[in-house]
Amino acid sequence: MNPLPAQHRIPVILFDYGGVLADEGFRNGLAEIARIRGLDSNAVLAQAMDAVYQSGYVLGKGSEADFWKLLEKKCGIEGDVSALRNEILQRFQLRPWMLQLVDGLRSRGYRVGILSDQTDWLDELDARDHFFSHFDAVFNSYHLGMGKRDPAVFRKVAQNLKVSPEQILFVDDSPGNIERANTAGLQTILFIDRDQFEKALQEKLSTANQGVRNRPATPA
Repeated sequence: MNPLPAQHRIPVILFDYGGVLADEGFRNGLAEIARIRGLDSNAVLAQAMDAVYQSGYVLGKGSEADFWKLLEKKCGIEGDVSALRNEILQRFQLRPWMLQLVDGLRSRGYRVGILSDQTDWLDELDARDHFFSHFDAVFNSYHLGMGKRDPAVFRKVAQNLKVSPEQILFVDDSPGNIERANTAGLQTILFIDRDQFEKALQEKLSTANQGVRNRPATPA
């Protein structure tokens, strides 16, 4: 990691992957899987979110096969696993404007990273789309062994980055994740859409940098 840029009061900005950096493939793919089978998409998504945790897959403590087996038990979803996973993975499409924004922040001295509750699918998606290189750090629950349902993950990431939690700005599209990040002391933006996010980001960084400019000089 690069050293902290002294000019930034918020030196680190972390982004969720699905729903922020990329279209939400997990939710959208499961909605299509449910639609094809005449199932309620919201119910299937809720069961799938539980299954990916209960199977241990999202924390690197279980396999993809364990996840699909548990989801079949919960929802009755059967079929060729390669076709099912493709329904999900093909819908994770990077948002080019987000990568441009990330590159711009990095060029201004901010340290940028990914903090995502993902599986080894994230590594597979990077092999396909080559986006890890845009970031200084990638924190994936699959490799961390803990996810954003546990507020302690935010403190662990801060320790890894050698910053205090309040020096991190975290962007996520999940209100629950935002609430837990706030509890851990991070500054946050709940991502809703591009216009809202860009305005919120500009306001956050402008306010923080104004605080740096107004800070009294340290006596010699």
